[in-house]
Amino acid sequence: MVVPFTVAPPSSDGFYAINNPFLVSGPKGFTEFKMLENEDMFIRIDFPGVPQDGIKVSIDPTKKAVSITADAPKEHKHDSSPRNYGSATGLVCKCCEISGLVSHMSDGVLRLHLSKTHASSQSPSCISFLGGSEREDRCSTGPHKFPHGTDPHDPALTGPLLESHPCVNIGSDMAYEWKMLPNGGLYVRVDMPGVPKDRFTVSVVNGRVSVTGDAPAVSHDSGGRFYSGEVAMLESHVSIPGRKIKTIAKNGVIRLIIPPV
Repeated sequence: MVVPFTVAPPSSDGFYAINNPFLVSGPKGFTEFKMLENEDMFIRIDFPGVPQDGIKVSIDPTKKAVSITADAPKEHKHDSSPRNYGSATGLVCKCCEISGLVSHMSDGVLRLHLSKTHASSQSPSCISFLGGSEREDRCSTGPHKFPHGTDPHDPALTGPLLESHPCVNIGSDMAYEWKMLPNGGLYVRVDMPGVPKDRFTVSVVNGRVSVTGDAPAVSHDSGGRFYSGEVAMLESHVSIPGRKIKTIAKNGVIRLIIPPV
């Protein structure tokens, strides 16, 4: 028989990242906003399970906002359900309009590059993209370097309580899901957004089933991310070759079917 692990904080400080119990290094948070030197905005949003053709990004007719919808299909019969995500971001000022949008979806992560143009005579330069630490209507007459954004290493993103994914409309909003199988085996789903399918590893040592994932930095990401954690225990505490565990890795999610021993 296989027993799932209860997700628990690994230290007195809690989880390294409250958005994902398996993240052990790199940028934290479901999202990352970064103002670029040319005052364009780079945005990273984790949508684990969403394929490249499962995302829709559109600019609002007002040219002030961008809306996002994403669908993660039920990849295995033991998934509790498919997942649907929704989000929006954009400008909070009155003097600019979104003039350009480039999006890229890979390995369960959406990356957006938003550009803007000045649309009124109030001020020649505006730095107010929604998502920064200060969300007031703020304009300036001079150039700025990274004046707004989020801090992916903010200590507030470490703690004892995990957060649910705020963009999930339908389906599981947590990074870890398991289901006992009739034959005594175990089905496990682990979200590791940003990890390519060939950068997951599964190992079994002393009956403990562990998963790791290496997510490289892409585009303007502030850094790569590394995931690691134990997901199950074989009741007999024996070691078996990892190849005996069936794995399905795609779109920033790894699924394991662990046989009974």
